[in-house]
Formats: sequence, C-alpha cells, structure tokens
Amino acid sequence: MSEFQDLSTLIAQIAHAEDSEQVSQLNELIEAGLESGSVALILEAFPLEGRVRLWRGLPLELHIEVLTEARAEVRHSIIKELSETELKLTLAKLDNLSLIEWADSLPEEIINEALHLIEKDELELYDQANEYQDDELGRWAERKVVTLPFNISVEKAKVLMERYSYDAPQQIYLINKRKQFRGLVNYIDLLRAEPSERLRSIAVENVLTLNAKLTLAESVEALEHSSLSTMPVTDDEQLLIGEVDWHFALSTQREIYESRLMAGTGMDEGDDLFAPVVKSSQKRGVWLGINLMTAILASVTIGLFEEVIAQVVALAVLMPIVASMGGIAGSQTLTLMIRAMALNQITSGNRWALLKNEVGIGSINGLLWALIIGGLAGLWFQSSIIGATIALAIVVNIITAAMFGVLIPIALDKLKLDPALAGSVILTTVTDVVGFFAFLGTASLVML
Repeated sequence: MSEFQDLSTLIAQIAHAEDSEQVSQLNELIEAGLESGSVALILEAFPLEGRVRLWRGLPLELHIEVLTEARAEVRHSIIKELSETELKLTLAKLDNLSLIEWADSLPEEIINEALHLIEKDELELYDQANEYQDDELGRWAERKVVTLPFNISVEKAKVLMERYSYDAPQQIYLINKRKQFRGLVNYIDLLRAEPSERLRSIAVENVLTLNAKLTLAESVEALEHSSLSTMPVTDDEQLLIGEVDWHFALSTQREIYESRLMAGTGMDEGDDLFAPVVKSSQKRGVWLGINLMTAILASVTIGLFEEVIAQVVALAVLMPIVASMGGIAGSQTLTLMIRAMALNQITSGNRWALLKNEVGIGSINGLLWALIIGGLAGLWFQSSIIGATIALAIVVNIITAAMFGVLIPIALDKLKLDPALAGSVILTTVTDVVGFFAFLGTASLVML
C-alpha cells in the first residue's frame, strides 16, 4: 500500500459500505498491497455471513493463504459453510505447511480428505514434517528451498538455476551428496561472482544452523540474534531440513504472546471474536466453575472466623485490602516468572537465588505498606489493635505472595502444565486464604 493505514480504519471503511461493495473494496485494498495476514484479521472482525461472503470474493490464489493466517475457529467457521465442491477445490490447493497449520483445528474427516487431494510432493513434505513434535522447529520449517552442490562453479550454478526455472531466491543453500548443509550463498553474490569461482569460495562465513529439535521459542530467540533474515534448519546429522525467516519469528512470537494472554482467562488464542454463543458459553463456563471453587475455599476460610467478624465490623471493611495487596504482589512476581520462563532464563542454578530475591522484595514492601496501612487503619477505627492486626496480615500475605509467585510456576512447569493458564488462579487462592487466615486468625486471638 502507498502508506500505512490503521486496520480499524479499513474495517470500518468496509463495514460501512453496502454488502455489494464490500468485496470490491477489500480487493482494491489487496491490489494496493494489503497482505494476507491483514486480510485475515479483517475477515475475523465480521460475523459469519459477512466473512464467508468476503472470503469467497477474494482472488482464488489468496483463499488458502488467508485461511491459514486466520485463527483456528475462524478458519473452521468458513470451511463449514462451503459446499462439497468448494471444499474439495479448496483442499486440493493446500501446500504442506498450510495442511500442518490446519491439521489441529479441523475435523479428522476433512484432514483425511485433504491428504487424498493434495499433490504428491506436498504430501511427502507433510509426512516429513510430521516426524517432529508440534513445538519443534522441524515441523514448521519451509522445506521448499533452493539447493546446489557446494563444490560446483558459479557458471554451472547459473545454468542449473535457469534449467530448473528457480525464482530469484534471497539465499541458496549448499549441500553435499548426502544433502548435508555445507553453507549458503546470497543470490546477489552469485550474480556478481566470476564464472570460474567455486560456490564454496563465495559462501557466507560462519553461518549458524538451527537444529530441527529446537523449540519454537528457542528458534525465535536465535533468529532475533542472527544477522541473516533466514536461517537454515538441519537435523542432528547436519542434513538440510529447510529454512525459517523473520516472518516466521514474528508470527510465532505473536502466537506465544496471544496464547499466554488468553490462557490467563482459560481461553485459546484461536478463539473466534464471533464464536457461537452456546459454544463460547460452555468454554467460558468451565473457567468460571474453576474460579467458583477457589472462591468457595476463600469463603470457607472467612466462615471459620464468623464470630469475630460479627463482633468487629471493621474487620469486614478491611478484608478486601489484605486480599488485594497480596494479589497484586503475587501477580507481579508471577508475571516476571512467566516472562523469564518463556525466555528460558529460569534454571535449576538460579531458582533459589531468585526465590530469595523475591522474598526480600516482598519483605521490604510488606513492612513498608504494613506500616502505612496499619497506621491508617488504626487512625480510621481509633484502634491500635486493629492497626497492628492488619499490618501483620499485610506483611505475611505479601511475603507469601512473593514466595508462591516463584514456586507455583516452577511446580506447574514440572508437571507439564502452562503456568500462564493455572498460575494466576492458584496464586489468587493462596493469597486470599493466607491473607484472610492471618488477618482474621490474629484478630480472633487478640480481640475475643
């Protein structure tokens, strides 16, 4: 496009147009340079009927690309509306990477039909990708790369490039007879080199490779620190698997971020903005049920001290402060831990030091805010006992929150559970129960 336009502006522009004009407006934006990822986001902003109409009106060569860029539920919602003929025509155009992306979000019968319809070469690449786990780089590497023997001349290389009608690639990968990686050459350097030179003599020096067994998070970090826009992916024997580029890194990083953001509320990054009401209610209802169980646990703790609360109304007024201070302190530590774990910064060698550091921070903040809150509460209710009681509870709860903010994500990670998904719920329960117990337990000892 000639200049950047905010996506919300484009969505509003299309939404305010007549139905008959919406498709033509979207296609005009595509002709002006709107990329497929943005097209997918625009489709997601429309209810089902509108998004299907817009998708059908796209240029045929963009159908697969836009569906692949869309969220899983959005993709499924469009596919369910296709006729049998439309579905077969769509599935037949799938490439191996798109099929991998679709495989986890579509019914098995659709995937099986796609396996019968796609081209043989794409099916072979799909089978190769499935040798790796979902979180391993080898599953997502682009296998369609230009390769040449590492010891041939530049003149021979140019002949081979013309014979096989290769598009001008950014990089050419050099391999030996066993298809082991031996270096890479920038295409522009190939064009400038003398015909008699050998490819290995113009290869880029000190090229790092990514092992196909790396996790996606690890591979994104490697790409971030690389001077190359693409990096070769190899197996343990240095056989060339394919490549990944910075587009892959950005997309993966966004998915990791969205996954952690949504997981905190029990949702998935593939959820549809306009998902069916009943289906969404069921998914969210489960999380509300989990939250109810934790709330009941906190309420039971409060119920143990019903007698003292009934006699001293000030305790009921001050209880939310105890829970809130512990919750905030704990969420700060938990957020720090989740980010560090995502960056692979937490190891067995630094856990104890990190725990001591967070408990130290919690102790200082706990004492500081205990003095402030205790003083204010004492003045408010004209009772030094109430002030001292809430001060003690604040200290205990903030230190506990800091400690469990470190321990909970480590424990969940050991159990192969996502700390972003369950960490906040468990931590909130711990801080509520400990805070209420410390506050009301102390009050029951000194006031009855």
